[in-house]
Amino acid sequence: MYRAVIIDDDRLIVKGLSSIVPWGKLKCEVAGSATDGEAGIRLIRGKRPDLMITDIRMPNMDGLTMAAAIRSEFPRMQITVLTAYRDFEYAQKAIRLGVCRYLLKPSSMEELEEAVREMVRRLDAAAPEDPENDENQEAHGYIVQNALHWMREHCREHLTLEEVSAKVYVSQWHLSKLLNRETGTGFLELLSRMRVDAAREMLADPANRISDVAFETGFLDAAHFSKTFKKITGQTPGEYRAKSGKR
Repeated sequence: MYRAVIIDDDRLIVKGLSSIVPWGKLKCEVAGSATDGEAGIRLIRGKRPDLMITDIRMPNMDGLTMAAAIRSEFPRMQITVLTAYRDFEYAQKAIRLGVCRYLLKPSSMEELEEAVREMVRRLDAAAPEDPENDENQEAHGYIVQNALHWMREHCREHLTLEEVSAKVYVSQWHLSKLLNRETGTGFLELLSRMRVDAAREMLADPANRISDVAFETGFLDAAHFSKTFKKITGQTPGEYRAKSGKR
């Protein structure tokens, strides 16, 4: 029996899917349900299901990122989206990220059963799945780009790997692995480079004191800032400003 989970912020839909879909006939059992994305991720990590039916337009959740995260971290898991969101490009992107079926609410029992059968068929046919296949590579890249975007937007803050991984719905270990593989650089070095880039912009304004630039771009103190800046650029902040013609 394959283990299934259901994620939807409409409790009636969760209850309905749990009871009316003939799970046993389809070689499945419902292992759990959740009504928001964060609880859904926790459920998935705890239950390790084989397949899921989920809405991807729920409050406080980026559905495409969640779908990509699941495919990236759990490449064998099969996903069917059941949503009222009727956007063709969004649906195409979901399919490229590894979603098996994209169904619109309200869906017929025939559509739901067909989706579960297809997920089961893929599970039956699959040998251990290659985590580096093209479909998973799309998911990996999507997660990394979202993580890098979040880091750039918040690099001046006290930012941790734990916080960034939570934003893209993957574990810290998995995000660290993806960042190293996709960029060739670890989290802390990427963050330092982003902070140095932000510092360069601030140093262009002679009104900004170097100590203030250090503080505003997330460094612990001026000494740490100067050391990191020189390591990355080959110059101290003062030398960089002088060579840029700023005093």
